Amino acid sequence: MTSERYADRMRRVADEGAAQGFGAVIVPPSPDLEYLTGYGPMPLERPTILVLRAGAEPVMLVPELERLLAVACPAASALELIGWVDGIDPYAEAARLLPVDGRVAAADRLWASHLLGLQHAAPGVEFAAASPIVGRIRAVKDPDELDALRRAGHAADRSFTSILTARFAGRQEREIAADLADLLVRHGHATAEFTIVASGPNAASPHHEPGERTIRPGDAVVLDFGGELDGYYSDTTRTVVVQEPPEGFDHVYTLVREAQAAAVDAVRPGVEIQEVDRTARRIITDGGSGAGFIHRTGHGIGREVHEPPYAIEGDRTILEPGMTFSVEPGIYLEGAFGVRIEDIVAVTEDGVERLNRSTRELQVVT
Repeated sequence: MTSERYADRMRRVADEGAAQGFGAVIVPPSPDLEYLTGYGPMPLERPTILVLRAGAEPVMLVPELERLLAVACPAASALELIGWVDGIDPYAEAARLLPVDGRVAAADRLWASHLLGLQHAAPGVEFAAASPIVGRIRAVKDPDELDALRRAGHAADRSFTSILTARFAGRQEREIAADLADLLVRHGHATAEFTIVASGPNAASPHHEPGERTIRPGDAVVLDFGGELDGYYSDTTRTVVVQEPPEGFDHVYTLVREAQAAAVDAVRPGVEIQEVDRTARRIITDGGSGAGFIHRTGHGIGREVHEPPYAIEGDRTILEPGMTFSVEPGIYLEGAFGVRIEDIVAVTEDGVERLNRSTRELQVVT
C-alpha cells in the first residue's frame, strides 16, 4: 500500500478526532498503528507513540534504537519521526507534541504505565478512549481489505470441508484442533490463530479450550476456527454431530440455523447493527431457548479477530457499505451440548455478502 493511502488514513483519524472534540489522537504499537502506518513494532516498556492532530503533520515518537526500523515503514515519508534516547523522559517528549490542555484520545492498546506517564507529564490534558474514532474509520473496509477478508474466508471454508473427512470418534479434541490448524495453513492462511473444538457437554462452553476429552458417537462438536492472511482474519463456526445427534439436538440446530439466516438477511446499509442481534435473539427466544443464547450475535473483524462494531443491544452503529462482522447466534445447554453457526458478512451498497460459503446444513462425521 502506498504512503499516500496511509497518509489519508492518518488524516481521516485526525479529522474525526477533531470533529469529536479532541485536540490530538495518540496511537501506540497495535493493530491501529499498523493500519495507520504499516509499522508493527512490539509493545515494550519504551513507548512508541503516533500523534495525530487535525491540520498538522503526523508525528511518531520512537525509541532511538528502533528509529531505523520506523524509517523503513511504508508511511515514513508521510510523517515526522522523532527519536528519543534512553536516559531522558519520553513522556515529557511526548507531552511537547500534545496540546497543553483539552482532550486527547488514546488508542485502546496504550499500556497503563505509558498512560500514567503521559498524565503526569501533561497534567492539563484529559485523556479518553480513541476507539470511537479509530474504530469508526477502521470499521469501513476498502476494496483491498475486503479482498483479503474474502480470501481468508474462502480458505477457512476449504479447511472445514477438509476436516469433514477426518475421523472424529475415538480421538481427543486437541487432535482435531491440531488437524484444523494444519488445514488453515495448508489452505492459504499464514498462521492459524485459534481452533476451538468443543465436544459433548464441552460444546456448551463457547470459548472451550480443546483438551484431552475423547470424542464419542452421539456427540455434538462445535468447531470455531480462524487464521491470518495478509494481515486480515477469518473466523467461522460450524457444529457437526458424530454419527448421530444427541437427544433434542435437531430442534436446537434448526432454531440456530433459522436465527442465523434471518440475522444475515437483516444486514443492509442504514440499519443499526443492534437490529441484527435483535433479529437472531427474537427467533431463538420465540423458539423457547432464549436463556441459552448467552453472547452477542457478532463482532467486527479485520486486522483483529474482534473489533468494532458489535452486534448487540445498545450498539447503535449505522451499517455502511464495507463494514464486516460476524453473525454467530448460538444456544448452549449446560451439561448436554451447544450449537453455534458463524459466518463473516460484508455490508454492500444494497444488502449483504457472505464471506463464508461452506455448507450450513448439518454435517454428520464418523
